[in-house]
Amino acid sequence: MSNTIMLISTDINVGLTSVTLGVIHLIEKKGINLTFFKPINQLNVGNKDQINKMLYSHTNINIAESLNINYVKSLLAKNQKNILMEEIFTRYYESKKQSKIILIEGLVPNSNYPFVKSLNYDIAKTLGADIIFVVTLNNNKLEQLKEHIELTYAEYGGKENKNIIGVIINKFNSPVSKYGYVNNNLLEILNNSNKDTIIKINNKMLTDNISLPIFGCIPWNFDLITIRCIYIANHLNATIINKGALQTRCIKSIVFCTNTMSNIVKLFHSGSLIVTSSDRLDIIASVCLSAINGIKIGALLLTNSDKFNKSIHKLCNCAFKTNLPVLMVKTNIWQTSLNLQNFNLEIQIDDHDKIKKIQNYISSNINSKWIDSLKVNPECSKQLSPFAFRYKITELARKANKCIILPEGNEPRTIKAAAICAQKNIANCILLGDPNEIRRVASSQGVKLGSRISIIEPKLIYKNYIERLVELRKNKGITNIIAHEQLKNNIILGTMMLEKNEVDGLVSGAINTTANIIRPSLQLIKTSTGNSIVSSIFFMLLPDQVLVYGDCAINPNPTYEQLSEIAIQSADSAKNFGIEPRVAMISYSTGNSGIGSDVEKVRKATILAQEKRPNLIIDGPLQYDAAIMKDVAKYKAPNSPVAGRATVFIFPDLNTGNTTYKAVQRSANLVSIGPILQGMRKPVNDLSRGALIDDIIYTIAITAIQATK
Repeated sequence: MSNTIMLISTDINVGLTSVTLGVIHLIEKKGINLTFFKPINQLNVGNKDQINKMLYSHTNINIAESLNINYVKSLLAKNQKNILMEEIFTRYYESKKQSKIILIEGLVPNSNYPFVKSLNYDIAKTLGADIIFVVTLNNNKLEQLKEHIELTYAEYGGKENKNIIGVIINKFNSPVSKYGYVNNNLLEILNNSNKDTIIKINNKMLTDNISLPIFGCIPWNFDLITIRCIYIANHLNATIINKGALQTRCIKSIVFCTNTMSNIVKLFHSGSLIVTSSDRLDIIASVCLSAINGIKIGALLLTNSDKFNKSIHKLCNCAFKTNLPVLMVKTNIWQTSLNLQNFNLEIQIDDHDKIKKIQNYISSNINSKWIDSLKVNPECSKQLSPFAFRYKITELARKANKCIILPEGNEPRTIKAAAICAQKNIANCILLGDPNEIRRVASSQGVKLGSRISIIEPKLIYKNYIERLVELRKNKGITNIIAHEQLKNNIILGTMMLEKNEVDGLVSGAINTTANIIRPSLQLIKTSTGNSIVSSIFFMLLPDQVLVYGDCAINPNPTYEQLSEIAIQSADSAKNFGIEPRVAMISYSTGNSGIGSDVEKVRKATILAQEKRPNLIIDGPLQYDAAIMKDVAKYKAPNSPVAGRATVFIFPDLNTGNTTYKAVQRSANLVSIGPILQGMRKPVNDLSRGALIDDIIYTIAITAIQATK
């Protein structure tokens, strides 16, 4: 079970904050180190982050910083969800370092935010969180609750989403409104006008009808609904005539004085809010007498007035000494009743006693064994999400602190990517090209070239490398004159700077072909020890995981020996970037189901790779669907250690690999990073000529990391 838990409300008014407080309280009592993270704060109480402020006051747990909902809306409006998810993941990852458990509270559905459900799902996938739905029993009908849970289950991926682990049912057996929903009308709740609507349902009925595990079943508790007088006064924007015990007295019922005295006075009880017109002196006098006689009336609320009559003040003077709160509003009784119906029943941040009661009550109804299970570390590793992958390579690149040469120095995307890399401390970049042209292109894009970016004029330095180039290529007949001409090519010049250890890596290809990038590298940098070939991989950023494809850019038709080497290189690259390598050798046939030279090449390459690296998890030949889909793997390759869960896909030739990666990338609208070259003595990486700025940034980051290996 994951140590990252996300509580997701399936509807409005399910009491998500209360459930969160209770779960946290129980985890704290178990002595488990916990961090709370609400990725996006909805500013639900007076423009304040409600749950975070409560937790600061009532717990000692770590609390991660939330993003403002208005900022989130602006990113979504600009179609920048990727930026949003990266920010959320960064905050999550920093918090993860501090605690054994991360408890995440999702956004609450709201008509103002139609994107809530999809955003909650995206956040859960991005963070690899286990999901617990928080639901309530509307209409007190099990059939509707079951249907509601099943629909929500399907919206979040259904049975295929193994991260959905259970539900918590709140406000169980609660009174419902005349429309059949959990009642949130203050007047009806306090006056118990709908007791008859409560239909008792026992826990066995729940477990028999709901397929997901139930981690908590929290019964409705009227004692948790009591409202302090001060909150009523604030809600109505009332004038305070007498403060009395306004801060501490709780309202347990509301009495509207529209009848005769004889019919009303019997309703005067401790905790009653008495609402009457300011001209009903009989009622006012009766309330005062009740207070003097020891009945702790919740408060007296006078309507239809903005001034308190002095003679009435004298009448009430003795009652004031009993701490009777007296309020006044301008609205009439009818309008005042409507205003009270709209009172927000959410927990107030400063209602410390109520918060403690809720913590204790909710935690007592949460499954303690489930909380105990959170102490155990997860047995299986989670898939690396695209955002986790990006974060990881960005952090590793920062630590590497390398210098990367960019031969296409005046190319607009390259300039912008270099500026972002400098700003984020991903790498120090050198732009090769005419300084005036580079600055002009930067200025036209509004890009500032900071101190971590250097600009080098090729004409001023290329002669420094003539002698070394001749030495390296003398067996190929290179003379000083030929070297002089070749070094006017920025790719060759940048490669020579890399060869002489003046830079740590090279990235190019935004306007040059793969052949033009790789040829100088093979001639001048050459392969590293233990490698006979150079190959490539692409990191394919699927919605919920990152896969590695190789070789999709370099070797047209590798031999089985070369194919085995590509498999080993690709597995090592995957591991270096945090992806657990499970290597599938792809073919048009699975296992022994097909014959032919192409299948035999893959089979022999698999055996050879297994012999070279016995600890490597590798299998083949496998068809693509058998390699990636668990249900297909069950009947095509039931005994394979890779089928259905492959992370590294090795294609038999360039035609298959290049076609597949482009088909997957374009059809699914995925980000792919690469081609990333493997087997080179020093890191050189090629870009697609259609590369986006993000592609260039992450390729620079990967190149910086490769320079440390």
